[in-house]
Parts: sequence; structure tokens; C-alpha cells
Amino acid sequence: MRVLFSSTAGAGHFGPLIPFAKACQAAGHEVLVAAPASFASSVAAASLAHAPFADVPPDVMGPVFARLPSLPREEANALVIGHIFGRLDAQAALAGVTATVEEWRPDIVVREPTEFASWVAAEKAGVPQAVVAIGVAEMDEEAKPILVEPLAELRALAGLDDDRQLAGLAALPYFSMVPPTFDGVGLRRSGAVRRFRTPIDGDRQGRLPASWGDPDWPLVYVSFGSVTATVPVFAPIYGAVVDVVAELPVRVLLTVGEGDGLAVDRVAANVHVERWWPQADVMPSAAAVVGHGGFGTTMTALAGGVPQVVVPLFSMDQFLNARRVAEVGVGICVEGGIDGIGTLPDALSGILGEPAFGESARLMAKEMASLPDVSQAVPILEQLAAG
Repeated sequence: MRVLFSSTAGAGHFGPLIPFAKACQAAGHEVLVAAPASFASSVAAASLAHAPFADVPPDVMGPVFARLPSLPREEANALVIGHIFGRLDAQAALAGVTATVEEWRPDIVVREPTEFASWVAAEKAGVPQAVVAIGVAEMDEEAKPILVEPLAELRALAGLDDDRQLAGLAALPYFSMVPPTFDGVGLRRSGAVRRFRTPIDGDRQGRLPASWGDPDWPLVYVSFGSVTATVPVFAPIYGAVVDVVAELPVRVLLTVGEGDGLAVDRVAANVHVERWWPQADVMPSAAAVVGHGGFGTTMTALAGGVPQVVVPLFSMDQFLNARRVAEVGVGICVEGGIDGIGTLPDALSGILGEPAFGESARLMAKEMASLPDVSQAVPILEQLAAG
């Protein structure tokens, strides 16, 4: 069968799709990824074929992101979920995704929850769909009222009626790699929910960059995802982290993604900076992870049994993930964004000095490891496509 995967331009959005795409390839199926043209290198890095669609022009998206730090959290959530994902991204993508569906004729579309152009394109073409989670269940619940208006606009642009709108979204088969304990409230959906784990690579040995700092000090891995460094109002967080950890008895691996994050004012002797490093290589050696609550880093730390300090910055899922990390006892949430970085040393001391955080993290990793392998999703996709 032909399987079209569809994603917005974000590592935390595309990452959860990759294991399912690879599993479909391994089973002999054709796989194509619909994603923004700007995301071509990320799709290529996953060794997957790319069907590009249009990006939102920078002169449109830039001012929207620039507003986020000054907004109350509820307004910021509405701006990201409703205006960016539901309106700007979806409307920019609609023509390209529709053309891909019409020309490539997939047997099924598998999308991440914030890529909506493929939802209406698949519905219009009568192609079955499934959704892969990129966050906890509560994110979908909180997003529903925010999406009503922009998705009605999108459906009108696609020439679809509005009758099935959000009810149609909730009825789609749903795949999740979030363990039940972390999901908390559970998924209140009319469609089936199935949980999986990614394949475990037994060859990972904790490969790290060249030696730096004191090798006897605990390793702290710091990542704020692939987008943060590209947004001027959030990019200073990298320099702020370097400043506050410089005197701590830890060695820090800081990854900065794209943008100018490498240009911090100074790099302390206990800090090593990379644009990117495979997180699965870091986790066996890490004593703690510091992140912004993005899905990829949060889930990788959970799967590795590593306690976390989460500093949510600019979107709903980050704040929800941060709250769940604290609630289930696998880490600490630091409020205040960049302004809260001054409390990072205390938070790190807390999770490194209290064994209960590590114990809870290891229990969560055990729960995730007990889920079915992602390869078992392929027969389900085959049945959906056939049906």
C-alpha cells in the first residue's frame, strides 16, 4: 500500500511519525512524507521521500511569533494552536497537500495532530486516515474550542461542509507513544486509541562528543528543540543557561538546533555546545535532562529513565508536558521561561540530590518498554486502508 505521512515543520511533530513510517517501509509499503518545503533536510535525514508544500512566508509568521512572549498563556495558546497551526500553516499547505493526495493516490494518510491540510485533503478524496499523538491527551481536549473557527475556514476553502468538523477529528484512529500513566486523564475520543513503543536499540553505548569538563561530574543534557534558537525573543535562553550552570559541579551538553544559538557570549569549561546530537546516544550517560517540554525530548528522557527539569516557553503542549513531568514525579517544572532560568541551579540540585526522581523516571521507562512495538501498528494501518 501507499502511506502518506504528513507533518508541520517541527522535529517534535515529525519525530513521532518516523518510527511508523520506518515500520511501514520495513513491511514493504511505499512511504511519502508531506511536509513544508523548508523541512526538506529533516525529511531527508530520516531517509524518507518528501512531497513539499508551501511554507507560511517569513514576513507573515515572524510577527506572529514575536507577539508570543508578551501574551498571557491562554492567548498565546490560542495564537499557536488556532492561528498558526489551524489557520496559517493549514491554509498555506492546503494546495500542495491536496495535489499530493490527488496525484500520488495514497491508500491511507497518517498525520500528526496539528497538520490539518492533510485531514481535509484526505476527507475530500475519501482516503482513510490515522493520527499519531505528539503530546498528552489533554492537549487535544484544550485545543478543540480554539480550532472551531479556523478549521471551519479551512474546510470552506477545501469545498467541504462543516457538519463533521471536530467530531470527524475525534473519530479518527489514534496512535500514541505516551504511556498511560503519563497521559493522565486518558483520551476521550470516539475513535480507537492504540499505544506503542519505538524499537529499542540495544547497541546504544552512550556515545558523546570529545571529552570536556570533569568526567566525574554528572552529565546534564540541555535541549530546547529545533525551533527556539530561530526565534529572536527566545534565543537568549541559551546564553542564560550557560551563565547559570558555569559554576555548578556538572558537565553540560547543550544542543541548540538551528539559528544562531551557537553564538553565546561565552562557553564555560563545563559546557559543550553542539547544534545537534542523537538523544538516544546521550540518555545512557545522562543524569538529568533540561528541556522546554517539547514532545521529542520529553518522551526520549522518559524512555531513558532520566529525570527532567522542564522550562516551558511558548506552546500549550510544553506547559502540559511540564505539568505532567512534575505530577508523576519524574522531574521539576520551572516557570517563567527565560526569566525563570535563574532557578535552574536549584532545580538541578533537587533532581540530582533526590533519588525519588530517578526511581520514578525508571518506572516510567519500564512502563513504556512494556508497550507493543511500533511494528505492530502496520497490520492495523493495512486493515484501515483496506476498509
